[in-house]
Order: sequence, then structure tokens, then C-alpha cells
Amino acid sequence: MHHYNAGVKQSALLGLKDLLSQYPFIIGAHLSNILSEVTAVFTDKDANVRLAAVQLLQFLAPKIRAEQISPFFPLVSAHLSSAMTHITEGIQEDSLKVLDILLEQYPALITDRSSILLKNFVELISHQQLSKGLINRDRSQSWILSVNPNRRLTSQQWRLKVLVRLSKFLQALADGSSRLRESEGLQEQKENPHATSNTIFINWKEHASDQQHIQVYENGGSQPNVSSQFRLRYLVGGLGGVDEGLSSTENLKGFIEIIIPLLIECWIEAVPPQLTASVGNDIEREPLQVMQQVLNIISLLWKLSKQHDETHKLESWLRKNYLIDFKHHFMSHFPYALQEITKHKRKEANKSIKHCAILSNNVDHLLLNLTLSDIMVSLANASTLQKDSNWIEMIRKFVTGTLEDGSKLNSKQLNRLLGVSWRLMQIQPNREATETLIRAVYSLYQQRGLLLPVRTLLLKFFSKIYQKEELRSDRVRYRSKVLSRWLAGLPLQLAHLGSRNPELSTQLIEIIHTAAARANKELLKSLQATALRIYDPQEGTVVVLPAESQERLVQLVYFLPSLPADLLSRLSRCCIMGRLSSSLATMLIGILQMRSSFSGWKYSIKDKLISDVDYFSFLFSTLTGFSNEELTWLQSLRGVPHVIQTQLSPVFLYLTDLDQFLHHWDVTEAVCHSLLVIPARSQSFDILQSAISKHLVGLTVIPDSTAGCVLGVICKLLDQACILSETLLPFLASCCYSLLYFLLTLEKGEAEHLRKRLMLQSLRVNRAGPTELPVVGQLLRLLLQHAPLRTHMLTNAILVQQIIRNITTLKSGGVQEQWLTDLHYCFNVYLTGHAQGSGTLNTVY
Repeated sequence: MHHYNAGVKQSALLGLKDLLSQYPFIIGAHLSNILSEVTAVFTDKDANVRLAAVQLLQFLAPKIRAEQISPFFPLVSAHLSSAMTHITEGIQEDSLKVLDILLEQYPALITDRSSILLKNFVELISHQQLSKGLINRDRSQSWILSVNPNRRLTSQQWRLKVLVRLSKFLQALADGSSRLRESEGLQEQKENPHATSNTIFINWKEHASDQQHIQVYENGGSQPNVSSQFRLRYLVGGLGGVDEGLSSTENLKGFIEIIIPLLIECWIEAVPPQLTASVGNDIEREPLQVMQQVLNIISLLWKLSKQHDETHKLESWLRKNYLIDFKHHFMSHFPYALQEITKHKRKEANKSIKHCAILSNNVDHLLLNLTLSDIMVSLANASTLQKDSNWIEMIRKFVTGTLEDGSKLNSKQLNRLLGVSWRLMQIQPNREATETLIRAVYSLYQQRGLLLPVRTLLLKFFSKIYQKEELRSDRVRYRSKVLSRWLAGLPLQLAHLGSRNPELSTQLIEIIHTAAARANKELLKSLQATALRIYDPQEGTVVVLPAESQERLVQLVYFLPSLPADLLSRLSRCCIMGRLSSSLATMLIGILQMRSSFSGWKYSIKDKLISDVDYFSFLFSTLTGFSNEELTWLQSLRGVPHVIQTQLSPVFLYLTDLDQFLHHWDVTEAVCHSLLVIPARSQSFDILQSAISKHLVGLTVIPDSTAGCVLGVICKLLDQACILSETLLPFLASCCYSLLYFLLTLEKGEAEHLRKRLMLQSLRVNRAGPTELPVVGQLLRLLLQHAPLRTHMLTNAILVQQIIRNITTLKSGGVQEQWLTDLHYCFNVYLTGHAQGSGTLNTVY
């Protein structure tokens, strides 16, 4: 590496790259040596050596983490700075390649040394005048663009290269120090200076003596906040060595004063002289690229200025210093378009140039015009509207035209466009001007096949306008017709979208939810009309989206103006089909209870409530867990493993999957709760038993979950005032027989059904009175007499004996009735006579 021959050095670098690619694990151990040697040849006089060094750095950078290279970065930065300010043009050019690699891999580290590097950028394209009259008096006039006729590139090409890097550097600086979101067009524009986060000034003496109370909320979440306002300070070189860069207002002002005049010079040089003769606004590609970079840099400087411009002082300073120059140079030939030198076919020649916005060499003339508009509108405000009306009208016309001409915009272009539109609405807040802009944006929104980022930006824009409208006081509030049309169309869009784009659906749901919560009439009317499609149990939006979105849609039910029978039917199917989780189904049942006349509200609005008949129909349908069609289909099943039958009962049980059983059980809990809060307990019980008698009694095959859930609800609702009908009692007894047979004949290996056993065993009547005892006794006697069940009864002999003991204890009165005598007899004959150790059992009994 230290050989005098350039070829040897080049070979050494290539050899080092080869060695490290074969043994990458040694990079960390020798990082200090590698970096010191590689960076030293950034300023080598031989071009091939420098090229090899750049290639090696490009290979190494992705393999070295930022924290590994951080201790050596001052050395890397010093060598880069030397190369950027070197007298040799070739070294300067290659230094930009090194800068590209470092900006891509280590943006935070490179921007920490922004003061030195920004000065280097300025020196690459200009030089300081040595006239004594200018030095130290006006720094903006002391730098002029430099021209080097010996350079391999033309002056304009060289400046373009430097400006591209400066733009990247400022972008990294803005990203690193900004807490703003990516879409600066929407979030950056603050409505008032009070909306910004204020800096906390701390007087440590007062704080130490408890005179000043401070609460600092920093990195409190589960994820650390990487863009923290707290920075660790470099102590190298004492306190004076801290590199503030552009983070201080004074430094930023100083850099703006130097760079803006140079950028204007670059602009003047790039804009061809024929434009002044009103030939047209078409410009060739290379000058247009320079213009684009000039505007990018100014835009980024504006962005940096907004980050710590809480009182809008910097904004007025920028307006005062640069508005006249910008109007003269930028706006005199606005808007700009690209001149195509190659010949086109006649068909293509007729097309608007906006339809091919992004052309070769990354020239985007539309973005250029929008960036220019963004810079200009940020210098205006409502109080300066009269003075600026001419050029603001030009921008307004351009923005409206771009939105309405039907061209396909990418997210970058649209971001700028919406940012300018938002600012124009703030500058000129009258109704007519605002409505025109909203209408233009809506015409773009109605285009088909928009990409997700584009659609998302448009949704955010409209949502922001809607929220701003809602914040106005009632006196000055006016409803935008276009905005109302946009809101009213959202539910139908949501229904059409289905599961194709969950992200977009989530955004639509959030906006619909906000507007519904604010009782927006147009939206609620549209939501009501689309509700049957959204809440369709087969393919509705509510069942095809992820759980978070499903929850928001379930919550929306609360805001629906009316809940007719056909919608309730669909909601019931949504609850029982299992595509909504049991917790969401429970939430939905709770919401409908709040909307019913049994919610307990002191006042009621009749047209907004569910009719009692529809509400009971919903509860019963949900309790059943199966539709009429499904229950009818089950009746034809015989002799399959899923259907079990016993001679004790005319009801056959259809065994459901465990997941379905558990879901049905959870939903029934919610239905039970809704029925228990109804004040007239006996009336609701009568309605329930008449529904069971009509729809379930007489069926031969019943799902085990339905049988269990019906028994569970009856048990919970039954009290002294409730009288069971004669048709219902045999049906319930048959369900009991079938379930008992199912539980007693379970094989130990069937883990799925053992879970059901635990749940079904929890079913019990709350208060067993003397009238129920004969029924229970008779039931036990029949089970003991049933030969196929006797072996299972023998297995659980202790349990059966305990039950009989409890019945005997509960039976009051001196005379033992016949049914109890029969039960004792059967127990002695069938169990104690056959069980092992029957003597012991008899003794216990």
C-alpha cells in the first residue's frame, strides 16, 4: 500500500478485497488498519488506485455496522474532506463517489460533521472573492461560481454532480433531525404557531431546590424513539468542538445566505436565453436537471428551517430576503416543460407532455414545477394575499390543471401537489377557492387503478380537510359539497374493496368511524344503505378483514341509524359462523343490547331502536347456533360417526367440532346476559320457550352445542315465576338423556370431546326444589336399568352413590315415597351387587 508504484498499490487494494471477501470474519479485528490504509488513498494522484479504493469501500461498507465504524469515522471524514477540497479535479470527482457510499450506509455519522462538509460543497462549485470591501461585510456576495476550463466535464455537468450530492446530504440531515412524517406536504404545514412542540427551558438551580418541577417523557414506549431530541455531545477538542451544523438557527441562516445566491446563479445559467424572447417554456434535459436540483436544495433548506421556526420569524426573514429574487427568476417563465430533441411519431406528438412525466436521466418536469410551487407558497400567507395575488393565481391555475387533466401521478408528485393545495387553502381560505381545489383533487381521487401510496395520500388529505371543517365554530362552519360526496362514497368503496387491500380498508374504516361518531348525516345514510353488503356473513367486509378492522366494523353498528330485521339476521349469522372471534361476537351482542329498548336508558328515540320482536329473534337465532337450512339438512343424517343415538331418548345428537362448540358456548354466555337484564323475566322466558317449541321441538337430530346451550339458558332463566310448557318439558328431558348418554359413553382417548364433558357438566338448575327431586330420581333409575350404560355407571359408582345420598338428604318428610324406594332398590341390585368391594360400599351407604 505504501509502494511508489501505482500498479502495485492498485494490486494491493484488489488483493485486500479478494482476501476479505474470502474471510469476512477478520474485518472486525483489523478494521482500524484497513480503514486507515484505504482512506489514505482517497487523495492518491493515480485514478486507478482511487477507483480500486472506492470499489473496496463499496464492498466493505455493507459489512460494517455504524457502531463499529463510528470510532474511526473522524479519520474517514477527514480524508473525505481532503479529497473534496483537493486541487486536482479527478480527486474531487472521485470524492463524490466516496460520499455516495457513506451517505447510503452511514447517513447519521456523515451528517454529524455537517459544518465542514457543507463548506466543502460550496468550495466545489465556487470560490471566495478576495476583495477587501466584501470580506466580512456581506458573506452572501463573497462567493461566486467558479469555472474551470481544464476540467473533463463542462461546468454545468460538474455543478449538477455536486448539487445532486448536496441534495442527498441535506435530505439525510432533514431525515435525521426531523420528527415529521414522510408526507411533508400534509404534516409539515402547521395551522398555527401554537401547534408546535415547545422547547423546555430548564433552570437547574431552581430545579435542584424544587422550585421548578420537570417531567420528561422520553423513550417511554416499548420501542425506543430513534430521533430523540437528546444528543450525546462529542467532547473531543473541548466544548468549542461541538459541531452544531444546521441545527442552530444562526448556522442555518449563514448557510442559506451563502448557498441561495449561488443556486440562483446556477438557475440563471441553466435557463436558456431564448425563454426571455417568449419562444416557449421548453428546456433541454441537462439544464432542467440542474434546475431540479436547485429547487430540491432550496426545498430541503425550507424544510430544515421549519423544524425550529416556532414563531415564524425565519419564514418572514426568508420572505423578506428572497421573495423578490424568486419571483423574478423562478416565476417569470413558470411552468417549465421538457424539450424533446428526438423526433416523435405524429400520434405521440399530440399527447400532453404531462402524460410522460418521468423521462430518461431522472428528469421529472412536473415534480420540478411542483417543488417550485411548494417553495413559493411557503413564503406567502393570508395577510400577504393582496401583494402576491398574481403569482399565487399562476400556481393555483397550474395545480388545478394538473389535478384535472387525468394524468397518472406518482406518490412523490402527488405529495408535493397536495402540500401546495393545502397551503393554498390556508392562504386563501374563502369558500369558493377552497371548493374549486377540493373538486380538482376529487376528480383525481375518482381515477381507477390508483396505486396504494397515491390512494393513501388522497385519503389523508380529505380526512385532514374534514377534520379541519369539524373544528370550525358553528357560526362559520360550512359543508363542502364535494367533501360530503367523498364521505358518502366511502362505505360503498369499502364494500367493493373486500379483502383485496387490508391496509386501504383500515384507512377507510378509520375515516368512516370518525365521521359516524360525529353523526355526519350523509355518511350515516350511505352506511345504512351499504350495511347489508358490509355485514354479509359469507363475503362481507366484516368477515374478510383482519381482527383489528373487524373490531372497528363491529363498533360501527352502534352508529347505524336503524337496525332492520334483514340486517339483524346477517349479524346473527356473523356471530355464529365463527369468522368473527367469540369476543367480537360478544361485543356485537352487547352493542345491540345497548340499541334495544332494554338498555336501561331513561329516554328513548323510537326510530333509532330495534323493535322488540326483531331483538328477540336475533337472540334466539344466535342461541340456536345453526340456521333453519342447516338444521333441516341435519335431519337426513343417520348412521354416521358424527351422530349418536340411544334408546332412552328420541333425540339424536350431532357432534360438532370442538372449536365450533367452544365458540357457540361463549356466544351463548353473551345471549344469556342479554336475556337476564330484561326486567320482565317470566315474559322473556315465555317468549324463549315458545321459540324453542316452534323451531326445535320435533327435530330428530340436534347439534350437541345447541342442546347444551338451550339447556344452559333455560337453567339460568328458570325461577319460581317461570312455568315450563308441557311440550317443552319432554324435549328438554330428551336432550338431557342424550347428553348424559354421550358423556357417559365417552372413550378416554377422545380428548376433543372430554373438553365438552367439562363444559356440559357445569349445567345445573340453580335451585333444586322438592318438585324436581322425583324427576332426577326417576332419571337416575332409568339410567341404572339401561344395560349399555351400566358398565359406565359401575365405573362411576362412588359418584352415583353420592348423588343418591344428596337426594335422600334433600327429601324432607318422614314418609319415604315410592320413587325413592325404587331408586335405592335399583342401586343395590345393579351397582352394589356387581361392584368389587360391594361390602365397603354398603357400609358407606
